[in-house]
Amino acid sequence: MSDNNGRFVWYELMVDNQAAAKAFYGKVLGWGFDDMPMPGKEGQIYSLAKVGDTPVAGIMLLPDDAKAMGAVASWNGHVGSPDVDAMAAKAKSLGGRVYSEPMDIPGIGRFAVLADPQGAVILTFKGSGEPMPGPASDATGSIGWRELCAVNMAEVRDFYFQLFGWAAGEEYDMGPMGKYQLFTVHGDVTGGMMNKSPEMPAPFWGYYFNVEGVEAALARVEAAGGKKLMGPTQVPTGQWVGLAFDDQGVYFGLLSAAK
Repeated sequence: MSDNNGRFVWYELMVDNQAAAKAFYGKVLGWGFDDMPMPGKEGQIYSLAKVGDTPVAGIMLLPDDAKAMGAVASWNGHVGSPDVDAMAAKAKSLGGRVYSEPMDIPGIGRFAVLADPQGAVILTFKGSGEPMPGPASDATGSIGWRELCAVNMAEVRDFYFQLFGWAAGEEYDMGPMGKYQLFTVHGDVTGGMMNKSPEMPAPFWGYYFNVEGVEAALARVEAAGGKKLMGPTQVPTGQWVGLAFDDQGVYFGLLSAAK
């Protein structure tokens, strides 16, 4: 089994204004970009976000068919799979949904858009060639943490453990908010799961970007037209986190060893 199977292998931002998103994240995270035509999508561009020479994420326009299904601008994670079609079928058998049936991206790979039984969206992907070398897990500008905000975390976590082969890590008691469940992928602590707060309209996956200091990064967020939601806040691991909306209202997190 490929070491990428079950791991988060890619991240993608779908927005209404691609140029504005590039400007925002370039200022906040220091990304550079390579623009390229999208296979099978005449006139559309895929913006490959890079830290130095290493690709870390993609930015694209939110497709009209996704909008018609109620999708809004958001960050999305792709989990590697040896067989996307089998993974989509398994998601259905576990009570999840398939929002977009498996399809090919010419010359790139095959993917499907899934949702867990409570509605949080996650994608699964299998590349058509050798995997691209990714950034180090703690590289500045890359994603260093993944977090599920669920309707009921205790009821949905087994969906992911069975679907992707993840395992439960430590649990932290957050008082009235319930438990915070770490999860591991191939033995590596990769992210956490928790109950969403009542004001969050729907369950979702959130992604945290590594920065050199959360306080300074939150200042860049506000200077670039975004909104600070929380932070800097120190978590039990000793790291500092912040939460924000970008200038198009997309939620994301920041993560650093320093305040």
